[in-house]
Amino acid sequence: MTSRTLANRHDYLPAAGNDLFLPFYDLLSRALGSTAVHHTLLAQAGLESGHTVLEIGCGTGNLTVLAQHAVPGATVIGTDPDPRALARAERKAPGIRFERAYAQDLPHPDGSVDRVLSAFMLHHLDADTKAAVAAEAFRVLRPGGRLHIADVGGPMTAADGRAARRSLRSPYLRGNLGDALPAVLRTAGFETEQVLSHAHRTLGRVTYYRATHPGNARR
Repeated sequence: MTSRTLANRHDYLPAAGNDLFLPFYDLLSRALGSTAVHHTLLAQAGLESGHTVLEIGCGTGNLTVLAQHAVPGATVIGTDPDPRALARAERKAPGIRFERAYAQDLPHPDGSVDRVLSAFMLHHLDADTKAAVAAEAFRVLRPGGRLHIADVGGPMTAADGRAARRSLRSPYLRGNLGDALPAVLRTAGFETEQVLSHAHRTLGRVTYYRATHPGNARR
């Protein structure tokens, strides 16, 4: 994914914001409550044996690994532009396929994927890149396939707590607030709905979306 850089000469945001922090990424992720979010996202995704599942912006592979363990008969692939994060993912799960790829330029044919997953990645992207990522997810999904997203934002207000008030001041979250993200997905061609949204102690508010490629699903 292309994004701002934090003291790194990259054209993507490293998994931990800075290469130096990568060894602590999984600890921080668990402390922020990402594991529960990943389980909720997978419950909504309806993965099945035989599905091809792609996670974009997989970082160190936590959601990718969880998805593969949940449905061993699926083909689950994690993608990320950060080679250091992918190396850690491969060490954790050597039997799972990880690819270095930008979410707006995926090395997969048109209509070849049943599910695309995204967790806490899209809010880092600028508007143009976010639109490109949505279009690319639409391209690789089969008709009837779905993009499932969990991210910070949605109907977040100051009433959601201190973390929300802090997040609302961030210019990087504006494109994820209110109906902004569903609007991007609809422009890409998806039929989009908000599935769930809840206040979160450390993140402000987490919102889940289901974006469906119109057409008849294979299954």
